[in-house]
Parts: sequence; structure tokens; C-alpha cells
Amino acid sequence: MSPGPARGRTPGQDGGAGRRSSVRRWQLVRAGADAVPPSTRRFMARARQRRMRAALPWAVAVGVLAAAGLVAWAVLGTGLFGVRQVRVIGAKLVTPVEVRDVVAIPDDTPLARVDLAAAARRVGSLAPVERATVERDWPGTLVVRVVERTPVAVVPQGDRYAVIDGSGVPFQDLPQAPDGLPVIRVGRPAADDRGTRAGLDVLAALSPRLRAELVSVDVAGLARITLRLHKGRTVVWGDATRGADKSKVATALLDRKADTIDVSAPDVVTFR
Repeated sequence: MSPGPARGRTPGQDGGAGRRSSVRRWQLVRAGADAVPPSTRRFMARARQRRMRAALPWAVAVGVLAAAGLVAWAVLGTGLFGVRQVRVIGAKLVTPVEVRDVVAIPDDTPLARVDLAAAARRVGSLAPVERATVERDWPGTLVVRVVERTPVAVVPQGDRYAVIDGSGVPFQDLPQAPDGLPVIRVGRPAADDRGTRAGLDVLAALSPRLRAELVSVDVAGLARITLRLHKGRTVVWGDATRGADKSKVATALLDRKADTIDVSAPDVVTFR
């Protein structure tokens, strides 16, 4: 009897079961730290360090820019570092109030935005001020340093007296002549007035003895300058040239009994 097919099985049934049993089922499992080789861990650590080193300069630059922007906004855009005080140094002929008024910087104006040169020019426009500087004193003070004009002579103007400096600039108007200042008589004192300049040149050429005897320098014209001395004596000076020679000759002749000494031509002197 020949063996027949197995009862209850169909052809190919064994093959199908074999294929099903051969299918693999995969499952993901987290590997422990010790499952990664040490060399791989070292490589990955070095890679992370390289990435961090590459990113660090950018991070620092962004932080610096952000901080700089914050500081610039606080200094330039807010009153945090604004003007709180105007301190005036060196003012005697002008008052600190006059200086502060002409500076004209509103309170809380950002100190960094103040135009120092413009403020100094405004202070310099005051007649008694020869020059001025304006500086910042953080966090909130403007310092104004004033150099005032030095009085050299007075010029009678009606019943009052104009005080002028060495440049001929009138910067004070007084009801009477101050002690110790020589008098120059000229029509209109001004820095650009030739008569004023001539009178100052003559005054600068006088010897100490002539200055001690001087009552006034009278400028009737550029070539008609006369010195009025004590006891009614007169020195005819002429123009303002050769001042040193004229001063030397006139000083030498002061001991002569003469009411008028003419040194307008210092090489040929006359007196009477």
C-alpha cells in the first residue's frame, strides 16, 4: 500500500507554515551608555566641543551688540544721563545765572547730545568773556570754564566810561573810571577802530615813568596823538609808529622844564 497524503493537510500547507515561522519580528531597544564604544563617545564629545567653540564668538558678538545698543539707547535716547546741572568756573564780571541762561540747554537733555562747541560760542558772545569752553562731567553736569577779558584802559563816553581790553573790545560800561586804568580819548572804541588801535599801541610803548605821569592818551587823529601828563604838561606823539624811540626820548626829557615836548619826529625833538 502506497502511503497517501497526510490526512487533513492540503498541499503547500507545510511550506506556508515554514514561511510564516521564518518572519522576524524587530524591536527597538535603548542601548546603555556602555554599549557605545569609548572611541565613538570621545569623537562625539570632540564634535560637540568644536560646535560650541564655533558658536561662541557669534554668541559673544550678539551679546556685545545687544549691550551696546542698550547703553546707546540709555545715553542718547533717555534722560537717564541728562543735564542736571551747569557749573560755571572763572566768571566774575558775568554772573553764573547769565552764563546758564546763554548756554540754553534744557534740563534732562541727554548729555551726550549736547553740542559743546555751540554752547561755548554762545557763552563767548557775552561781552566780558574772551573765550569759553564747555565740557561734560558725567553723569549729568555741564562744566563751563570762562576766561574773561583783561581791562587795559577806559574810554570816556559822555558821562560814562567804557572799559576796553588789549584788542580794543569794550566790555563794561561804568559810571566812573576805575582806579589804576589809563584813559584813552577816542571817538568810538572798538576792536576794528583804527584810532582805538593806535591809542593802545602808544599805551603799550610807554615807559613805566611815562605811565606814572600819564593822565590820558588823546587820539584826535591817526597822526595827531597827544599824551596829557600831570601838572598840565603835554607830549606831542604824532602817529603810533616808532613808539619805543619816542618813549625813550620823551622819558629822558621829563626832567626838563618844558610844558610841551614834541617827539613826533624822535630824531629831531623840540620842547617849549
